[in-house]
Amino acid sequence: MTDHSPSPSPGLLGAGGPLLLVPEAVFTPDGPVSGRLAVVVADGSFLAVGPADEVERTHPHLTPVRLPGHVLMPGFVDAHHHLTQSFGSALAFGEPSEIFRRVWVPLETALDEESAYVAAKLAALESLRGGFTTVADAGTRAAVDLDVVASATRDAGIRCVLGLVCNDADGGTDTDTHSTGTLANAEKHLARYADDALVHPSLAVSVPEAATARTLRDTARLAAEAGAVVQIHVNEHLAGVERTLVRYGLRPLEYLHAVGALGPHLLAAHATLLTPRELTLLADSGAAVSYNPVASAWKGNAVAPATAMAERGIRFGLGTDGTRGDGFRLADAAESAQRLAYGLAMGDSSCGAGWTWLDHAGRGGADAVGLGARTGTIVEGAAADFLLVDVSTPELRLSWDLPWELVRRGNRDQITAVFVGGRLRLWRGWPADWDGRALVERAATLSREVMARASVTRVHPTSAEARHRGAGR
Repeated sequence: MTDHSPSPSPGLLGAGGPLLLVPEAVFTPDGPVSGRLAVVVADGSFLAVGPADEVERTHPHLTPVRLPGHVLMPGFVDAHHHLTQSFGSALAFGEPSEIFRRVWVPLETALDEESAYVAAKLAALESLRGGFTTVADAGTRAAVDLDVVASATRDAGIRCVLGLVCNDADGGTDTDTHSTGTLANAEKHLARYADDALVHPSLAVSVPEAATARTLRDTARLAAEAGAVVQIHVNEHLAGVERTLVRYGLRPLEYLHAVGALGPHLLAAHATLLTPRELTLLADSGAAVSYNPVASAWKGNAVAPATAMAERGIRFGLGTDGTRGDGFRLADAAESAQRLAYGLAMGDSSCGAGWTWLDHAGRGGADAVGLGARTGTIVEGAAADFLLVDVSTPELRLSWDLPWELVRRGNRDQITAVFVGGRLRLWRGWPADWDGRALVERAATLSREVMARASVTRVHPTSAEARHRGAGR
């Protein structure tokens, strides 16, 4: 018989000392284990994970916090985000691909220090509300010190893989434009956050042709030496593939391989347009991919072949691309996109099953962004980045296959608590230790000021305008 006593208060969970948690189920690396496990959280990590009776016996000084109707699972990892684009997230609706020139560049360049901070913190709040405990930011075009973004994520309480943009090519010219300053800045960035508890340094190049061949090689070397990743948008849109073909005679991923920039340090964002040879290059090199299914649906030309990647052992995580910060809806989109793009045509009714998408939304994503040894799993020694999810709801109580049910029926309103680094960061959708509603109101004001000075060009009209035009016809 399940214990339906009231859930503990946020005051108890956020007390700051060690916690002994006894949930209804724990998601282990092998899947959910019901009714038999407990965890101890101390000093930001999982101190113990094991049979409840044994854990309680070996930690008699701790009062067990029983969590009826809740599962304890790893937090989601957003393997591809653009935190300083949150003021214009809805501007992508109905727009054709490659909107960065018309929307994202003018929007981000219109940000000042305060608006960049608020935009990044707003994005971090949305991510936390959706169950993400880690986000990988692919770099900003805002002309501010990158520590503004780092501070925003740190203050929000989310773990961030923070990309420094290392573009140094002028229109795709050759290595004569290589800037030693670019690499010096990259080294400083990697050192600046090397010991930060929540901010993890990364390097980034917008697209392969945005950096010289020498810089692509050097950033790869620096990242590999630092145990970091280089984030590059690769094979995302038809126009991007064609640009690289015309300029170099190679597709983007082939070009990265040719210049020596392909390897385990690479986090290839999107990778939707892949040939069989490019799949082999990914598999052989150990490079990782951010599979961004919602971005494909909203503004893409194709869906990355994620089930094929899984079968071939290609490392990948799931990313939002800043579309919407809901981990459960992202996992659902990941499975649905594979089924629509590939499974229906071949009669594959499973498309990886539920466990595949939960695994790559957590552990696989952590590995892809370079944090596989730190987060993404509920094991002793790992960072205590986790969710308490209410499974007593009508959607989940009658459970037969919890991983599948969380993928297809889970929602962010079922997330009771979000912990990052062992601290309670969110309780029932709002920050536990700062004023999230005040931030949202400030963001609403600043976003209008930023949009007033940004030269954003939209192709698609608003919904109301589109309806009016349709009625006119």
